[in-house]
Amino acid sequence: MTESTAHRPWLGAYPAGVPADIDVAQYPSLVHLMEESFQKHAGRTAYSFMGKDVSFAQTDSLSQALAAYLQGLGLVKGDRVAIMMPNVPQYPVAVAGILRAGFVVVNVNPLYTPRELEHQLKDSGAKAIVIIENFAHTLEQCVANTPVKHVVLAAMGDQLGLLKGALVNYVVRNVKKMVPAFNLPQAVRFNDAIAKGSRGTFKRPEIKPDDMALLQYTGGTTGVSKGAVLQHRNVIANVLQSEAWNDPVMKNVPAGQQPTSVCALPLYHIFAFTVNMMLSMRTGGKTILIPNPRDLAAVLKELSKHNFHSFPAVNTLFNGLANHPDFNTVDWSHLKVSVGGGMAVQSAVAKLWLEKTGCPICEGYGLSETSPSASCNPTTNKEYTGTIGVPLPNTFMKCLDDDGNEVPMGQPGEIAIKGPQVMAGYWQRPDETAKVMTPDGYFKSGDIGVMDARGYFKIVDRKKDMVLVSGFNVYPNEVEDVVAQLAGVLECAVVGVPDDKSGEAVKLVIVKKDESLTEAQVRAYCKENLTGYKQPKVVEFRTELPKTPVGKILRRELR
Repeated sequence: MTESTAHRPWLGAYPAGVPADIDVAQYPSLVHLMEESFQKHAGRTAYSFMGKDVSFAQTDSLSQALAAYLQGLGLVKGDRVAIMMPNVPQYPVAVAGILRAGFVVVNVNPLYTPRELEHQLKDSGAKAIVIIENFAHTLEQCVANTPVKHVVLAAMGDQLGLLKGALVNYVVRNVKKMVPAFNLPQAVRFNDAIAKGSRGTFKRPEIKPDDMALLQYTGGTTGVSKGAVLQHRNVIANVLQSEAWNDPVMKNVPAGQQPTSVCALPLYHIFAFTVNMMLSMRTGGKTILIPNPRDLAAVLKELSKHNFHSFPAVNTLFNGLANHPDFNTVDWSHLKVSVGGGMAVQSAVAKLWLEKTGCPICEGYGLSETSPSASCNPTTNKEYTGTIGVPLPNTFMKCLDDDGNEVPMGQPGEIAIKGPQVMAGYWQRPDETAKVMTPDGYFKSGDIGVMDARGYFKIVDRKKDMVLVSGFNVYPNEVEDVVAQLAGVLECAVVGVPDDKSGEAVKLVIVKKDESLTEAQVRAYCKENLTGYKQPKVVEFRTELPKTPVGKILRRELR
């Protein structure tokens, strides 16, 4: 870092023992980090899922077999492989297998519609996909239009043993009817791929820090989602930064207790990917996999069976759990760190959580483009600050005006971030990369913030018109592009409106071309073409939309 220490007023807020800078070059790749853990913690539980424990040694052998299988398909180093699954043990196995084979992970939201999935598979150039059968019908509708040639098909019960696995699969398929009919004749079952790979040969590729580890898709301001290129060194840096940041409280986990984290956030989201899965891999921790965080009763039932120390989540989940009648069936006394990310943490929720668990929510901030963590409140803080905290070790943040100059302290400006966790750029989009990177290597976040004298940052507004629904980015342009194609719509605009549950919700305003168009038709069309969190919560019809003299729709006025 060339920045001088004078640029870092926030170092005074660091808890004792957290260094200003750490050695982020300790591993040449994420594969080295994972393999060190597989050896060091072989006998420990890596993942706990539906009452079944999977050890580090099992994750090691399963992922190596999957790596050998994928290599046997003729894929070459640097090829992209998509993963479309909820939090099941096959997910971390797939990630480790893809990376060990020298390929690139493309994380896909399993709730995507065929339209959204097709875009991501085409844009990434993915040649293979590991998908859970619950969403195979979505893939079937678009796979012919994508470069995907190989499909590995997982089922909920794959890793639960013969009897329990068969029972779980029966219930998921036939009782809960969670697997719509599909036809993917080329698909190979996950367990068959593992069996075949374990008989094959695994060739260890040379992986360097600058090699691409994952393509993490983020909404595009242009309405098209684009892939943030995260190199091995970016994610490694963020894992080590997170470890150093949590250390003041995690070092209080009693000797002999395995550090345990709750993974209720989806692993395809970069927050859980790095701060749950990869951080636990680094520390030899156990991860409790929660496949459906929306089922609060099931989440609490699972948590009642464990002692756990770390719980990264979003405001909506903290709030839902704290207000649930079964909350006290769980032993919260071991909890050392609750990290709030993805969306703003509300003061009422933070207060209630601290009251009920004795563990404060430390709000952090980051983006897909920063692997994700850029700043966080000190884990030793007890009081709610209403801020996104201070920059992590090795990280610099500043607020810029529209000309790219740093604004005086206390003045609002666009938050810009520099550090080893910042992406290499957007996949095959040099124009989009140029828009967000400054000449001196800062990434412009699109969020407007202010920094106080102690170096704490607070977000005050958003430069882009993005809507943040429970930690997921919704770009109005994308929703507008989709809705504009519906017959009967003359024009439309999307804005975010405050929502008690999700922080913000999507509001869609339509001017009709055809008077017979109904709200029910609009909602049915949105459901078919947009994943759940992008669908409008409020639909409103108007005779006209507010516009600038040149005819640009004024979203701010609509808000």
